[in-house]
Amino acid sequence: MSEVFLGMPAHAPADVAALHAARPFPAAARDALADPQLRRNIGAATATIRGKRAHVVAELDDWEQLRLAGQAVKAATMSRLDEHLRRLEQEVTARGGTVHWARDAAEANRIVTGLVRATGADEVVKVKSMVTQEIGLNEALAEAGIAAWETDLAELIVQLGHDTPSHILVPAIHRNRAEIREIFLREMPGADPALTDDPRALAMAARAHLRRKFLTARVAVSGANFAVADTGTLLVVESEGNGRMCLTLPDTLITVMGIEKVVPTWADLEVFLQLLPRSSTGERMNPYTSAWTGVVPGDGPQEFHLVLLDNGRTAVLADEVGREALHCIRCSACLNVCPVYERTGGHAYGSVYPGPIGAVLTPLLTGTAGNPSLPYASTLCGACFDACPVRIDIPSLLVHLRSRTTQERALPSAEAVAMAAASWVMASPWRFGWAGRLARLGRLFARRGRIRRLPPPLSAWTTARDAPAPPPQTFRDWWRENRGQP
Repeated sequence: MSEVFLGMPAHAPADVAALHAARPFPAAARDALADPQLRRNIGAATATIRGKRAHVVAELDDWEQLRLAGQAVKAATMSRLDEHLRRLEQEVTARGGTVHWARDAAEANRIVTGLVRATGADEVVKVKSMVTQEIGLNEALAEAGIAAWETDLAELIVQLGHDTPSHILVPAIHRNRAEIREIFLREMPGADPALTDDPRALAMAARAHLRRKFLTARVAVSGANFAVADTGTLLVVESEGNGRMCLTLPDTLITVMGIEKVVPTWADLEVFLQLLPRSSTGERMNPYTSAWTGVVPGDGPQEFHLVLLDNGRTAVLADEVGREALHCIRCSACLNVCPVYERTGGHAYGSVYPGPIGAVLTPLLTGTAGNPSLPYASTLCGACFDACPVRIDIPSLLVHLRSRTTQERALPSAEAVAMAAASWVMASPWRFGWAGRLARLGRLFARRGRIRRLPPPLSAWTTARDAPAPPPQTFRDWWRENRGQP
């Protein structure tokens, strides 16, 4: 997808990556909304991807049947996840690989760091991987004195720019070619001072830089899009070929994979290899689909390690409603149709997983107490469900998490207090009648039939909307005067 962001207009957006990850979504979103260039960049890119996706999806008469099949395979796999993971471990081991189990990010980082150190290498090349970003692997390797080089073009831009990803598929979607050129000139060793912001020139500069890394690296680290339990095969799908270089040239390959990425058979994989490229890049098939099974003497890496990561996933699996989020195949289709993401970008979510699926997955993996605002980062319009290739009902999951967030609050929210007060007032005809009379005091704040400003705490309502002025007479008073009834 490099053509999406490399072809952007030459205007530099603000550095929204500076937003602190711990900030609540509403505060971070307000800052992002104040950057019109950011909105234009993201709007143009997501519109391009949406158009390509719509074209290739329309070619298939059985698209909805494929979605239903993907949903069914994922649900069945999650119901017997332990069996499939044990089968995967057995097959990987039988073919010369070594399987490691990591309960959390710290354990996974210790395992990978130890494996790299055992080779004597002080640098690794990396295939684009969401899960290694989730656990902060690059930072853990850096602390151990090991340099991790991102080889995906967008990830390279993010890394050289000391930035963070803002999109699942196109991590540098918030950047444009003028800014990318400046990053390359400033951070890329040996960059030609005459480098232009032409997309092809930028891509060729990155290619020359990465080729040196590919030819010297002894260790590679990858994620995995899928793992086939029946044969112990791992797969990575990509658009540039950098992954193929990482998976074949180094002596040692270390793959970190979330446990939910397993599929039972190759027949199941067939479904996802039709769904994923159309939903993510708007292509009929991935330009590069790389598969490897254990170790083959004299061909490719001669040492293979698979790190199976939990990091909260078994807790999500235990949630009968929330477990549906584990069906995600990281296509990013939900981001590209989300009106909230299109206006705020990915950094506002404060997570490696932005957009609608991030608003669900992050609170599920890390707990709603640490991310209470994310489930509200949605209009619940349902566009994400319509776009999802495996039919994850994201709006329902968001409502589920909103309910959990409310229940976990130490103190009731202002809305809960207001609703409890309203319930108490409406339970008594006498109290309800007096409340109606008191409400007429609101006419003191009305101008031309509307209330546009109220004192705190009611000002929280009128800062975003007007309220109609109360009528001069309540219905009960009118009834008493005109019908003679109390």
